Amino acid sequence: MMQSERAAAFRLLHERPGAFVIPNPWDVGTARVLAGLGFEALATTSGGLAMTLGRHDAQGAVTREEALRSAAAIVKATPLPVSADLENGFGDYPEVVAETIRQAAAAGLVGGSIEDATTRPDDPIYPEPLAVERVAAAVEAARSLPFPFVLTARAENYLYGRRDLDDTIRRLKAYEAAGADVLYAPGLRSIDDVRAVCAAVSRPVNVLAGPRFTVEELADAGVRRVSLGGALAAAAFSAFLRASREVREKGTFGFLADVAPRRDLAAFMSGRPGPS
Repeated sequence: MMQSERAAAFRLLHERPGAFVIPNPWDVGTARVLAGLGFEALATTSGGLAMTLGRHDAQGAVTREEALRSAAAIVKATPLPVSADLENGFGDYPEVVAETIRQAAAAGLVGGSIEDATTRPDDPIYPEPLAVERVAAAVEAARSLPFPFVLTARAENYLYGRRDLDDTIRRLKAYEAAGADVLYAPGLRSIDDVRAVCAAVSRPVNVLAGPRFTVEELADAGVRRVSLGGALAAAAFSAFLRASREVREKGTFGFLADVAPRRDLAAFMSGRPGPS
Protein backbone atom coordinates (compact mmCIF):
# COMPACT_ATOMS: atom_id res chain seq x y z
CA MET A 1 0.00 0.00 0.00
CA MET A 2 1.31 3.45 -0.92
CA GLN A 3 2.02 6.01 1.78
CA SER A 4 -0.85 8.21 0.64
CA GLU A 5 -3.25 5.28 0.91
CA ARG A 6 -2.02 4.43 4.39
CA ALA A 7 -2.40 8.08 5.37
CA ALA A 8 -5.98 8.23 4.12
CA ALA A 9 -6.84 4.98 5.92
CA PHE A 10 -5.29 6.28 9.14
CA ARG A 11 -7.24 9.53 9.03
CA LEU A 12 -10.49 7.65 8.41
CA LEU A 13 -9.95 5.60 11.57
CA HIS A 14 -10.21 8.84 13.55
CA GLU A 15 -13.41 9.90 11.81
CA ARG A 16 -15.57 6.83 12.34
CA PRO A 17 -17.75 6.36 15.44
CA GLY A 18 -16.31 4.83 18.58
CA ALA A 19 -12.70 4.27 19.58
CA PHE A 20 -9.97 2.19 17.98
CA VAL A 21 -6.90 0.76 19.68
CA ILE A 22 -3.50 1.58 18.22
CA PRO A 23 -0.94 -0.76 19.81
CA ASN A 24 2.76 0.01 20.02
CA PRO A 25 5.32 -2.42 18.59
CA TRP A 26 9.00 -1.78 19.16
CA ASP A 27 10.51 -3.83 16.34
CA VAL A 28 9.66 -5.70 13.15
CA GLY A 29 8.62 -8.92 14.89
CA THR A 30 6.20 -7.28 17.28
CA ALA A 31 4.75 -5.22 14.43
CA ARG A 32 4.02 -8.38 12.47
CA VAL A 33 2.38 -10.04 15.47
CA LEU A 34 0.08 -7.06 16.02
CA ALA A 35 -0.80 -6.86 12.33
CA GLY A 36 -1.51 -10.59 12.30
CA LEU A 37 -3.87 -10.17 15.24
CA GLY A 38 -5.98 -7.78 13.20
CA PHE A 39 -5.13 -4.33 14.52
CA GLU A 40 -5.75 -1.61 11.96
CA ALA A 41 -2.85 0.76 12.67
CA LEU A 42 0.37 0.83 14.68
CA ALA A 43 2.34 3.41 16.63
CA THR A 44 5.95 3.25 17.70
CA THR A 45 6.95 3.54 21.35
CA SER A 46 9.90 5.54 22.60
CA GLY A 47 9.84 3.53 25.83
CA GLY A 48 9.94 0.19 24.04
CA LEU A 49 12.73 1.30 21.75
CA ALA A 50 14.74 2.69 24.65
CA MET A 51 14.46 -0.62 26.50
CA THR A 52 15.66 -2.61 23.50
CA LEU A 53 18.67 -0.27 23.32
CA GLY A 54 19.33 -0.55 27.04
CA ARG A 55 18.59 3.11 27.72
CA HIS A 56 16.16 5.24 29.70
CA ASP A 57 13.13 6.74 28.05
CA ALA A 58 12.24 10.45 28.01
CA GLN A 59 15.76 11.65 28.75
CA GLY A 60 16.96 12.36 25.24
CA ALA A 61 18.98 9.13 25.25
CA VAL A 62 17.66 7.96 21.87
CA THR A 63 18.57 10.08 18.86
CA ARG A 64 16.24 11.15 16.10
CA GLU A 65 18.19 9.04 13.64
CA GLU A 66 17.82 5.93 15.81
CA ALA A 67 14.12 6.50 16.38
CA LEU A 68 13.35 7.06 12.70
CA ARG A 69 15.49 4.13 11.58
CA SER A 70 13.49 1.88 13.90
CA ALA A 71 10.21 3.44 12.75
CA ALA A 72 11.11 2.92 9.08
CA ALA A 73 11.69 -0.78 9.73
CA ILE A 74 8.28 -1.04 11.40
CA VAL A 75 6.66 0.77 8.46
CA LYS A 76 8.14 -1.79 6.06
CA ALA A 77 7.11 -4.75 8.22
CA THR A 78 3.37 -4.57 7.49
CA PRO A 79 0.89 -2.78 5.19
CA LEU A 80 -0.65 -0.94 8.15
CA PRO A 81 -0.50 2.82 8.73
CA VAL A 82 2.19 3.69 11.28
CA SER A 83 2.35 6.74 13.50
CA ALA A 84 5.47 7.54 15.52
CA ASP A 85 6.25 8.59 19.04
CA LEU A 86 8.50 11.51 18.13
CA GLU A 87 9.03 12.53 21.77
CA ASN A 88 9.63 16.28 21.96
CA GLY A 89 10.62 16.46 18.31
CA PHE A 90 14.24 15.82 19.31
CA GLY A 91 14.95 19.46 20.05
CA ASP A 92 13.70 22.57 21.77
CA TYR A 93 13.34 24.86 18.79
CA PRO A 94 10.28 24.91 16.50
CA GLU A 95 12.43 24.58 13.38
CA VAL A 96 13.92 21.35 14.76
CA VAL A 97 10.44 19.99 15.41
CA ALA A 98 9.39 20.87 11.87
CA GLU A 99 12.40 19.06 10.44
CA THR A 100 11.54 16.01 12.54
CA ILE A 101 8.09 15.89 10.96
CA ARG A 102 9.58 16.10 7.47
CA GLN A 103 12.05 13.32 8.27
CA ALA A 104 9.26 11.20 9.78
CA ALA A 105 7.31 11.47 6.54
CA ALA A 106 10.43 10.53 4.56
CA ALA A 107 10.69 7.40 6.74
CA GLY A 108 7.23 6.31 5.57
CA LEU A 109 5.24 7.39 8.61
CA VAL A 110 1.74 8.81 8.23
CA GLY A 111 1.44 10.36 11.67
CA GLY A 112 3.43 11.36 14.69
CA SER A 113 3.16 12.92 18.13
CA ILE A 114 5.01 15.89 19.58
CA GLU A 115 5.29 16.28 23.36
CA ASP A 116 5.56 19.43 25.43
CA ALA A 117 8.13 17.74 27.70
CA THR A 118 11.69 19.03 27.66
CA THR A 119 13.62 15.86 28.76
CA ARG A 120 15.13 18.03 31.56
CA PRO A 121 14.21 16.78 35.05
CA ASP A 122 14.64 20.22 36.64
CA ASP A 123 12.37 21.88 34.07
CA PRO A 124 10.21 19.11 32.58
CA ILE A 125 7.49 21.03 30.69
CA TYR A 126 7.93 23.76 28.09
CA PRO A 127 6.29 27.11 28.85
CA GLU A 128 2.94 27.22 27.09
CA PRO A 129 3.83 29.89 24.50
CA LEU A 130 6.87 27.92 23.31
CA ALA A 131 4.93 24.66 23.43
CA VAL A 132 2.26 26.15 21.17
CA GLU A 133 4.87 27.54 18.80
CA ARG A 134 6.44 24.09 18.54
CA VAL A 135 3.08 22.49 17.71
CA ALA A 136 2.37 25.18 15.12
CA ALA A 137 5.71 24.47 13.45
CA ALA A 138 4.94 20.76 13.39
CA VAL A 139 1.52 21.44 11.89
CA GLU A 140 2.98 23.68 9.19
CA ALA A 141 5.49 20.98 8.25
CA ALA A 142 2.76 18.33 8.21
CA ARG A 143 0.52 20.45 5.97
CA SER A 144 3.34 20.90 3.49
CA LEU A 145 3.45 17.16 2.82
CA PRO A 146 1.73 15.59 -0.21
CA PHE A 147 -0.49 13.40 1.99
CA PRO A 148 -2.58 13.94 5.16
CA PHE A 149 -0.05 13.43 7.97
CA VAL A 150 -1.92 13.09 11.30
CA LEU A 151 -0.22 15.34 13.86
CA THR A 152 -0.82 14.54 17.52
CA ALA A 153 -0.02 17.13 20.18
CA ARG A 154 0.69 15.85 23.68
CA ALA A 155 0.31 17.61 27.03
CA GLU A 156 2.66 15.77 29.40
CA ASN A 157 1.74 17.33 32.76
CA TYR A 158 0.42 14.15 34.37
CA LEU A 159 3.50 12.09 33.51
CA TYR A 160 5.63 14.58 35.44
CA GLY A 161 3.58 14.84 38.60
CA ARG A 162 1.67 17.93 37.50
CA ARG A 163 -1.91 16.75 37.97
CA ASP A 164 -3.39 20.05 36.90
CA LEU A 165 -6.40 19.28 34.74
CA ASP A 166 -7.18 22.94 34.04
CA ASP A 167 -3.68 23.64 32.73
CA THR A 168 -3.70 20.40 30.74
CA ILE A 169 -7.00 21.28 29.08
CA ARG A 170 -5.84 24.83 28.41
CA ARG A 171 -2.74 23.49 26.69
CA LEU A 172 -4.71 20.98 24.62
CA LYS A 173 -7.13 23.69 23.49
CA ALA A 174 -4.17 25.85 22.47
CA TYR A 175 -2.65 22.95 20.54
CA GLU A 176 -5.98 22.40 18.82
CA ALA A 177 -6.10 26.07 17.84
CA ALA A 178 -2.56 25.69 16.46
CA GLY A 179 -3.86 22.99 14.10
CA ALA A 180 -3.12 19.64 15.79
CA ASP A 181 -5.23 16.79 14.39
CA VAL A 182 -5.29 14.67 17.57
CA LEU A 183 -4.92 15.69 21.23
CA TYR A 184 -3.34 13.53 23.91
CA ALA A 185 -2.75 13.93 27.64
CA PRO A 186 -1.10 10.71 28.82
CA GLY A 187 -1.55 9.69 32.44
CA LEU A 188 -5.10 10.88 33.09
CA ARG A 189 -6.19 9.17 36.29
CA SER A 190 -9.98 8.93 36.08
CA ILE A 191 -12.72 8.50 33.54
CA ASP A 192 -14.13 11.84 34.71
CA ASP A 193 -10.87 13.56 33.73
CA VAL A 194 -10.96 11.80 30.36
CA ARG A 195 -14.54 12.92 29.84
CA ALA A 196 -13.62 16.51 30.74
CA VAL A 197 -10.79 16.54 28.20
CA CYS A 198 -12.99 15.14 25.45
CA ALA A 199 -15.74 17.67 26.19
CA ALA A 200 -13.30 20.60 26.10
CA VAL A 201 -11.95 20.03 22.60
CA SER A 202 -13.40 19.21 19.20
CA ARG A 203 -10.53 17.21 17.67
CA PRO A 204 -10.11 13.45 18.29
CA VAL A 205 -8.63 12.58 21.67
CA ASN A 206 -6.10 9.80 22.25
CA VAL A 207 -5.92 8.24 25.72
CA LEU A 208 -3.20 6.05 27.15
CA ALA A 209 -4.57 2.66 28.21
CA GLY A 210 -4.57 1.91 31.91
CA PRO A 211 -5.91 -0.74 34.28
CA ARG A 212 -8.76 1.55 35.35
CA PHE A 213 -10.18 1.81 31.83
CA THR A 214 -11.78 -0.36 29.18
CA VAL A 215 -12.07 0.50 25.51
CA GLU A 216 -15.86 0.64 25.84
CA GLU A 217 -15.70 3.08 28.77
CA LEU A 218 -13.24 5.31 26.97
CA ALA A 219 -15.36 5.34 23.82
CA ASP A 220 -18.42 6.27 25.88
CA ALA A 221 -16.39 9.16 27.36
CA GLY A 222 -15.71 10.49 23.86
CA VAL A 223 -12.26 9.02 23.16
CA ARG A 224 -11.47 8.20 19.54
CA ARG A 225 -8.07 6.48 19.88
CA VAL A 226 -6.50 4.34 22.61
CA SER A 227 -2.75 3.72 22.60
CA LEU A 228 -0.69 1.40 24.80
CA GLY A 229 2.57 3.34 24.92
CA GLY A 230 5.35 1.20 26.31
CA ALA A 231 2.96 -1.20 28.07
CA LEU A 232 3.38 -4.12 25.68
CA ALA A 233 7.15 -3.75 25.74
CA ALA A 234 7.08 -3.62 29.54
CA ALA A 235 4.90 -6.75 29.59
CA ALA A 236 7.35 -8.58 27.32
CA PHE A 237 10.36 -7.53 29.39
CA SER A 238 8.50 -8.51 32.56
CA ALA A 239 7.88 -12.00 31.20
CA PHE A 240 11.55 -12.24 30.23
CA LEU A 241 12.56 -11.14 33.74
CA ARG A 242 10.26 -13.66 35.44
CA ALA A 243 11.51 -16.51 33.27
CA SER A 244 15.16 -15.57 33.78
CA ARG A 245 14.71 -15.28 37.53
CA GLU A 246 13.03 -18.67 37.67
CA VAL A 247 15.97 -20.30 35.90
CA ARG A 248 18.59 -18.43 37.91
CA GLU A 249 17.00 -18.66 41.34
CA LYS A 250 15.05 -21.93 41.22
CA GLY A 251 16.75 -23.95 38.51
CA THR A 252 13.36 -24.75 36.98
CA PHE A 253 11.82 -24.07 33.57
CA GLY A 254 8.12 -23.78 34.34
CA PHE A 255 7.79 -20.72 32.13
CA LEU A 256 8.11 -22.96 29.10
CA ALA A 257 4.59 -24.25 29.70
CA ASP A 258 3.19 -20.86 28.71
CA VAL A 259 5.25 -19.96 25.65
CA ALA A 260 3.54 -19.66 22.30
CA PRO A 261 4.22 -22.55 19.90
CA ARG A 262 7.00 -21.78 17.43
CA ARG A 263 4.73 -22.57 14.50
CA ASP A 264 2.33 -19.85 15.65
CA LEU A 265 5.11 -17.30 15.95
CA ALA A 266 6.46 -18.37 12.57
CA ALA A 267 3.07 -17.68 11.02
CA PHE A 268 3.15 -14.12 12.29
CA MET A 269 6.70 -13.58 11.09
CA SER A 270 5.70 -14.80 7.64
CA GLY A 271 3.03 -12.13 7.46
CA ARG A 272 0.17 -14.60 7.72
CA PRO A 273 -2.71 -14.13 10.17
CA GLY A 274 -1.86 -15.75 13.46
CA PRO A 275 -3.97 -18.31 15.30
CA SER A 276 -7.13 -17.05 16.95
